[in-house]
Amino acid sequence: MDHDRHWVSEALRRIEADFVRSADTHLFPMDIPSMPGVRLYFKDESSHPTGSLKHRLARSLFLYALCNGWLGPQTTVIEASSGSTAVSEAYFARLLGLPFIAVMPHATSAEKIAQIEFYGGGCHFVDRAEEMDPEARRLAGETGGHFMDQFTFAERVTDWRGNNNIAESIFDQMAREPHPEPAWVVCPAGTGGTSATIGRFVRYRGLDTKICVVDPEGSVFLDYWRTGDRTLTTDRPPMVEGIGRPRVEPSFLREVVDRMIRVPDAASFAGVRFLHSALGRRCGGSTGTNLWGALQLMAEMHADAQAGSVVTLICDGGSRYLDTYFDDGWLADHGYDISPHLEVLERVFETGVWPSDDVPG
Repeated sequence: MDHDRHWVSEALRRIEADFVRSADTHLFPMDIPSMPGVRLYFKDESSHPTGSLKHRLARSLFLYALCNGWLGPQTTVIEASSGSTAVSEAYFARLLGLPFIAVMPHATSAEKIAQIEFYGGGCHFVDRAEEMDPEARRLAGETGGHFMDQFTFAERVTDWRGNNNIAESIFDQMAREPHPEPAWVVCPAGTGGTSATIGRFVRYRGLDTKICVVDPEGSVFLDYWRTGDRTLTTDRPPMVEGIGRPRVEPSFLREVVDRMIRVPDAASFAGVRFLHSALGRRCGGSTGTNLWGALQLMAEMHADAQAGSVVTLICDGGSRYLDTYFDDGWLADHGYDISPHLEVLERVFETGVWPSDDVPG
């Protein structure tokens, strides 16, 4: 495509100006008195303009597409997403004056549809999740548009060596903490772009920090990490929105992940309820997944008398999930009893001991 270089330069300037206007996200500690030698930190990605970690990915996808000559002043931007990525991409499409279409299942929540439409995006519906990518490619060909394809490009659109990516931001903000080089960074995987960026960064900088990816039920990432079999699939889609996948995605790099932990869905939902009481704020389900994995690692460090820090993410806020994870009726309708998992979290906070034999599955 031979797009107007002046338009591309102006588009890049607009994205950069938006970035400069947006302050970096906060990193804050959460004290756990039972484990005084191990500190837990949350990187609050919910404070981005579009409210989630996916704001970083969307910005990088647009910059990558612009610099590759894939976008012009009339290009329709298309993404296969029913979640936060679509919301964030709609934001950047509006910033550049481009039409945007999110391909999503009919079952997508009305709130997510409304958020996409708020930023001027359109929604194109399919019956099943596995139809999203093929339909997005068809629409791109039909409209002469560009399919962003987050699951393919997430691991390469971000400069993993630095350039204010999430990894560099974490380590810069940790610089004056008692344990500035975390023992662990804990994150989930949706596309796999975040774990790839952080994993590459710590190797590039020669750091000892290890990467732990927490994986929900219904996701194949953990089994792929163990076996290396890229053909793995599951019939049960993950229930924690935005993370886990029923197939192995190209952007998930198992080689840069040091450990994976399977987290029951009920534990993720218990985690967000626990954080609401402990922090006075609502977080999305993936943050509950992160908390479960981070506490397990911290308890192991505490048991081994290791001092250090663990960093994890608040991936998005909880306002988008008031009628799901924070609704007792929704939990009951889906067969989730979170009380045993809440008891585990409360016991770990009180004792610093992870219950090795009676953690609910």
